[in-house]
Amino acid sequence: MAKKRPQTKAKRPQPVGGAGADGAVPVVGGREPCPCGSGRRYKACHGREAAHAVTELVRRPFEGLPGECDWVALRELVPAATVELTLKDGLPEDVPSVTLATVLPMAWPALRRDDGSVLLGLQNDTASGDISRDLADTLQRALVAEPGTPVQGRRAPADGPRLQELIDPEGPFEPVVHSGFEFWVPDAENATPEVAASLERANAAAIPTVRLSGVDAAYWCETPEKNHLRWVMPHPEERLLDALARLHAAGRSSLGEGTRLVGSFRAHGLTVPVWDLPSGIGAQDVEKPAAEFAERLAAALAVEEPLTAEERRARGGLTNRQVTLS
Repeated sequence: MAKKRPQTKAKRPQPVGGAGADGAVPVVGGREPCPCGSGRRYKACHGREAAHAVTELVRRPFEGLPGECDWVALRELVPAATVELTLKDGLPEDVPSVTLATVLPMAWPALRRDDGSVLLGLQNDTASGDISRDLADTLQRALVAEPGTPVQGRRAPADGPRLQELIDPEGPFEPVVHSGFEFWVPDAENATPEVAASLERANAAAIPTVRLSGVDAAYWCETPEKNHLRWVMPHPEERLLDALARLHAAGRSSLGEGTRLVGSFRAHGLTVPVWDLPSGIGAQDVEKPAAEFAERLAAALAVEEPLTAEERRARGGLTNRQVTLS
């Protein structure tokens, strides 16, 4: 039989920062009377709104960060990559660097290395609907963690900062794509058996990926049957789909012979067009065609006229093949 909880008398709600009619939020338990005076318990009244605010999905969690499109790509598409982060307030004296990584060993949310540097994992499940707030909470805890220890995940406080408040908006964001996960450890040959096994599994599963240099946030990848180009774009979705439809209907949406625009992903509020490429086409082979496509797309985005019947059919085909990742 479950033990009964001891009955406690509800205490008068106390405002944060002192009493007074200054708009301060009272601190109450979920089973205590709501301070609005409704007579209902807090969790069934205004507490419900607070809980919803915590769990509500933020559609574009990386909006406002430098390199938003690359944040989305590293979160959803790229197996192994790192980026050096620049913090608004600079680094603590005992933290030589902060590096964003697509994934860390054993799927740790973050790791404070022996030398004090911090690795922040991006491809982790988050506890709330705001990835930015959860990552910011993990980063703050990693900055003060003991060197040589991982940081575990948790639900970030609802009033905690977001990444946009911690990362310098003027700082560079330059992803480095790796062929494997050796960046996990300074000396992979002397890694612990647990980390070495995790490293081996991760390397075996990694899809070869290259970031194009001539356009932003476009990633070539190699699969057994064919190659692909996945390009995260910042344009409003409806306007981008119209522009892609115009090009598709005009036969100008490919990246060269044997290539084909096959659809798109929707991820974190942005649209990611995807091209199929023949297996013989490498990343260098699509650099020039991608740059030329970017010029065609810019012209199509500037068109204001309604879509023609043929363009509407092309748009319908593209939207029917759209997949939402997040």
